[in-house]
Amino acid sequence: MALDPYRRLLKIPGVPTLLLVGLLARMPATATGMALTLHVAEVLDLGYAKAGLVTMASTIGMAIGSPLSGRLVDRHGLRPVLAVTTAAQAAFWSCAWALPFPALAAAAALAGLLALPVFSVTRQCLAAMVPVAQRRTGFTLDSMLVELSYMTGPALAVAGLTALGSHVTMTIIGAGMTLAGIGLLTLNPPTRSPAEREHEAQSGKVARREWLTPAFGGLMATVAAATFVLTATELSLVATMTDAGDTEWVGLAVGIWCVYSLVGGFVYGGLSRGFSPFALIAGMGLLTVPVGLVAGDWRWLVLALLPAGLLCAPALSSTVDVVSGRVPAAARGEAMGLHGTALLIGGAASAPIAGAVIDGVGSSWAFTVAGLAGVAIVLAALPLWRRRRPALGDAVPMSPETASADAGASAASDAPAVSDAPGVLRASAVPPALDSLAVPDGLGVSDGLALPDGLAVSDGLAVPEGLAAPSVLAAPEGLAVPEGLVVPNDLLVQDGLLVPDDLAAASEGLAAPTVPAVPAVPAVPEAPSVPAAPAP
Repeated sequence: MALDPYRRLLKIPGVPTLLLVGLLARMPATATGMALTLHVAEVLDLGYAKAGLVTMASTIGMAIGSPLSGRLVDRHGLRPVLAVTTAAQAAFWSCAWALPFPALAAAAALAGLLALPVFSVTRQCLAAMVPVAQRRTGFTLDSMLVELSYMTGPALAVAGLTALGSHVTMTIIGAGMTLAGIGLLTLNPPTRSPAEREHEAQSGKVARREWLTPAFGGLMATVAAATFVLTATELSLVATMTDAGDTEWVGLAVGIWCVYSLVGGFVYGGLSRGFSPFALIAGMGLLTVPVGLVAGDWRWLVLALLPAGLLCAPALSSTVDVVSGRVPAAARGEAMGLHGTALLIGGAASAPIAGAVIDGVGSSWAFTVAGLAGVAIVLAALPLWRRRRPALGDAVPMSPETASADAGASAASDAPAVSDAPGVLRASAVPPALDSLAVPDGLGVSDGLALPDGLAVSDGLAVPEGLAAPSVLAAPEGLAVPEGLVVPNDLLVQDGLLVPDDLAAASEGLAAPTVPAVPAVPAVPEAPSVPAAPAP
């Protein structure tokens, strides 16, 4: 695996800053659930049942607010939404520690509704800043950074409440959320690329029914299946180790499991092509099923999580990549918000089901139930996805930079075909990213025209390197040569026909036959795929 995809990604202006700000902004966001739970259960001494009610109220608020805030970003821009949500988070966390339980539950629901949309905004802006061919690498790196946030945020919340108390810790979380909002306001990354804005101005708004289809619903169900499997796996791991008396090693085991995801994501982001999220999430579920069969030392249990753990970051990033490619840029914020809602629903549905299995038949069976449930959801959603429409994003014109970066990805899957006349490259078969550079049939290459890597000029025609136009070409029967046609060197025009020079009339006055006999033309080998053009 090469590091070059990551190098090219981080050379794009603004992308390293966006990823860094997104990482720092997500850390306080990932600490909120743990902080609320420990505050209610331990500091207020109300138990974990009521703590669960507060976190449930917050989760419901976020599930509703995520697509709403995304839609507002699409309509009114990023800064107004960030200003309102940043102020809401600062107000809630400055007084949450002092609220009684009923008021805390209501305020948590409202704060969830007005949550800072740092997760969806980072992905939305990343899609606008990164060419299509590099988005998979970008979303994979972003998924790895999310993994780091979840490794550090909850741990810092536990350490803070233990050492400093809930008052100080929740105030620090509020300060972190406020700084995160101010940082995004200052950065103000674009939510659409210039080409996407131009396309939107020309074509107008796209109706929601054009992209919010049953196929999109199937994709969201698959997203929920991913977090269902991950949440149930985490609960099962903790319960199994607790039953075995290895509670002190739970943090390390969860950390190693997260490292598996980081490694898998790093490898996936450097691959030359991606995989279907349906295949990745179903594979993650299948590989989770046998984990419960491992007994004995907790180290063997953690090792058994390796195959499924490697697919975690790739599975989640692949869903974001598909959403960004199938939803028009004007609705990308709302779609990313729905993606976040699906993640929350999967985790929220998994917790009570996994808990019931653990209490009823044991923690080992919870791994099996989690994996099989995930596979079942994917299989149920797959028929909806197969009836999907063509991606709307395909119609969006690309900037020269995007076209250059996408040439390699397009060429890998859409090798150019050969026209009926051997040696002539059919312009319609050139990959979409190279449409502006393809030479139509019958036209010569004008001076100064830049050809992409892998295309050479042969007798006035653009053909792949290594495939020269044959010396003998015959025009189809009755085909006249259009005016202005650039004729290859070995061909002459006689009586409106394109004929080889060795068949031309030998002397003046000798009329050329109406249909000259043409020697057999040897078969031309299949045109090789156009190699990937390096990104600028």
